[in-house]
This record gives sequence, structure tokens and C-alpha cells, in this order.
Amino acid sequence: MASLESFKAPTLVSKKTQKEIQKDDDEDDVLIDANAVPSSTSADADMEDAEDKPNFAPASAVEEKKVTKGSRKIPIPPHRMSPLKRHWLEIYSPLVEHMKLQVRMNVKTKSVELKTSNLTEDDGALQKGADFVKAFALGFEVEDAMALLRLDDIYLDTFEIKDVKTLHGDHLSRAIGRIAGRDGKTKFTIENASKTRIVLADTKIHILGSFQNIKIARDAVVSLILGSPPGKVYATLRTISARMKERF
Repeated sequence: MASLESFKAPTLVSKKTQKEIQKDDDEDDVLIDANAVPSSTSADADMEDAEDKPNFAPASAVEEKKVTKGSRKIPIPPHRMSPLKRHWLEIYSPLVEHMKLQVRMNVKTKSVELKTSNLTEDDGALQKGADFVKAFALGFEVEDAMALLRLDDIYLDTFEIKDVKTLHGDHLSRAIGRIAGRDGKTKFTIENASKTRIVLADTKIHILGSFQNIKIARDAVVSLILGSPPGKVYATLRTISARMKERF
């Protein structure tokens, strides 16, 4: 019996030892990974890549203020030439002093010519100046058109009565009368409620204001063209103006 036990013991010990050895080998395989351990060669490669990256100098102030050169020519209707000459100093001053543009009134071609100069700082000065002169040519006052130079969210919208509904003769005249009202009362009410400016030029309607306010004024004018009574339009405008006051 003693010889049998002594024969089995080494067999058990040898099996256990073999399992432990295999387990240790597996752990070594998991822990030792050539890719996971950082090497000096990979660190040197990262340093070389960092050195190879381009290093740009900061942009100079002259390049940031670079303005695209250009010119604009705005035609002036014949019936607006006299007001243009009368208010030329008021139109000329903000374009030259604030927008830094070169301005010229060409009497022969009945137009106003704008051009950028070396002192122009704003890249959108030429477009703002052209919109300002165009608004005055359409019939807006100089003070109202000045908003196009000072504010960025002011736009000019134009449409005709025939775009809404085809009218002729007395029907067209009555539609224009409904928009204007007695002594311009209806037009002034729409302007004050929607915070816009409206110009009635025969069958064309020009609206100056922000995007949302133009939509409010245009909806009111369209309702009058379609035949809505002024009282109903006033009620709608009162509701809208009350909502606008609550927002602000």
C-alpha cells in the first residue's frame, strides 16, 4: 500500500504543476504585448510628426480689413430727381463720412454712382449704400431709408396689386383707396402697428422694415386688396400689436 500511495502522489503533483505552468504561460501571453508597450522609436516618430506640421504666422490686421473693390449704379426715376437734388447733402453725408464710399450724382444718366475707396472698412458698405439710395429712389424719406445703413436686419420688399388679384378700372382704384384710407389713415395705422414704412406708388407697394414686420404689413395690405373692410383689418392689427408688446 505504501508503494502504491507513493506512486500516485507524484502523479497528482505533476498534474497540478502542469496546470499552473500552463496558466502562467497564458498570463504571460496576455500581459506581454509588444504593441501595447511604448517604445522609444514610436515616441521619436511622434516628435518628428509634430516637427513636420506647418506653423503659420497670425494674420495681419491689414489682411483682415481687406475689402473687395467694386462700384454700383442706381437709376433714379425722373420724378425723384428733384427730391434727390433737394436732399443731396443728407444723402451724401452718411455715405461718405460713415460708410467711407465715393459718391457721385450723374445728372445726364439720371443715376447715382457708388464706389469703394481705400478708406472703406466694411465689406458690405457698398451693398448697404446701394439699398439706401434705392429706398430713397422708391419714395421713402431719408430718415427712414437711413435704417438700411445702421441696422443689419432691415429689408425692402416690393410687390404689385396684380400679384395678389387682377383688378382693372374702378376696382383697382377702390383697392388703392382701401389701402391708403381717408387722408392716409389706414396706411399710417398699418405702419404704426407693424413698425414698418409703406410707400404706395400707383399699383406698386414698397414696404421697409424687418422680416417679421414686413410679413405683418403685407398680410394687412393683401387683406385690403382682396376686399376686407378696414375695421376687420384694424382688429387684426390690434391683436398683433398687443402680442408684440407682450414679447418685449
